[in-house]
Amino acid sequence: MLKDGQLQFLQEKARVVRRHVLRMIGLAGSGHPGGSLSCVEVLVTLYFTVMRIRPEDPGWPERDRLVLSKGHAAPALYAVLAERGYFPVEELWTLRKLGSRLQGHPDMRKTPGVEVCTGSLGQGLSQAVGMALAGRMDGADFHVYCLVGDGECEEGQIWEAVMAAAHYRLGNLTVILDHNGLQIDGPIRQVLCPEPFPEKWRAFGWECVEVDGHDFGQLYDSLLRPERPSSVPRVVVAHTVKGKGVSYMENRVEWHGKAPGPELLRIALEELER
Repeated sequence: MLKDGQLQFLQEKARVVRRHVLRMIGLAGSGHPGGSLSCVEVLVTLYFTVMRIRPEDPGWPERDRLVLSKGHAAPALYAVLAERGYFPVEELWTLRKLGSRLQGHPDMRKTPGVEVCTGSLGQGLSQAVGMALAGRMDGADFHVYCLVGDGECEEGQIWEAVMAAAHYRLGNLTVILDHNGLQIDGPIRQVLCPEPFPEKWRAFGWECVEVDGHDFGQLYDSLLRPERPSSVPRVVVAHTVKGKGVSYMENRVEWHGKAPGPELLRIALEELER
């Protein structure tokens, strides 16, 4: 359970990360604010309380791994990595610029702290399954976390990976499903409904819990790294709000992949002041 001081720290860190995300995308003139803002609390919880990492040594063999399967949320990951000390915060303002280490989607060859290249949706979970299986075969103690979007769960490859993880009993794998209900083409229930999520994941042999994806206490309790991995993979269905924290972006599909202009950016940053 989080203590009051920890909760306040995480809440402030999430506010700072959201400001970074908006400023990055605004300066770049392109990006994906909606899905980046919906997963801020998930990433802050993982990197500041749960995952075993060494920012000064990103390649530390015993580190826990995160696979950002919904690669378009890269601005949120970059902001958290910078705040955690993987690279200077000032580098965030180079997002999507020529020569920058911060590409529009994560690139493991360029960015410290990025484990795999992602962007084509549906593929990240397969990579996470491979990491978890390799870790177990090597007798390693690291845990693999994978953040997937609800829209990408329309991809068949997701369910092949879900089936494989259960088959190989990968208790060292935890998936976080960012369930904000929207994708680039509209509400997921209207595009190609992949619900109900809990029943489906359980049917495939996974342990499943549902949480408020913006509640640090619930996230911490559900994501805490197990001291003794079970033989069952786990999924945390995190109910979130697309564009969380900015009133004119919340639950608005048009902010899936659109950068705010100067005036809208000013309004958003004002909303996220102390």
